[in-house]
Amino acid sequence: MVTSVSSLGRSGLYDWLVQRVSAVVLLLWFVYAGFFVVTHAPLNYELWHDFFNHTAMRVFTLAAMVSLCMHAWIGLWTISTDYLTPMMLGGKATFVRLVFQLGVLAVLAAYLVWSIQILWSL
Repeated sequence: MVTSVSSLGRSGLYDWLVQRVSAVVLLLWFVYAGFFVVTHAPLNYELWHDFFNHTAMRVFTLAAMVSLCMHAWIGLWTISTDYLTPMMLGGKATFVRLVFQLGVLAVLAAYLVWSIQILWSL
């Protein structure tokens, strides 16, 4: 039994569900933002600023960013455990996988903090 990466002790079904829910949140955000861009052409800074100045859009965008980070983490964790194996890397697989996963976590955390800073400083 493979344990879940996103929660200690749960099965991979939880990760599968998080992947699907986060994909739906991202799809809804892109459809909504895409509709705004298409219906407000030509787009300028004032329109874009007003669009993100609403609290509901900020919350929706924050939910999309959290979903993006969760989706990316689960996907890249799965890839790293599937492909960074002792067969591919020799005896250094555990170290390389750990460095890769810590790097992914650091980048995703930085992106999330940066997006929060951008969203709430408008």
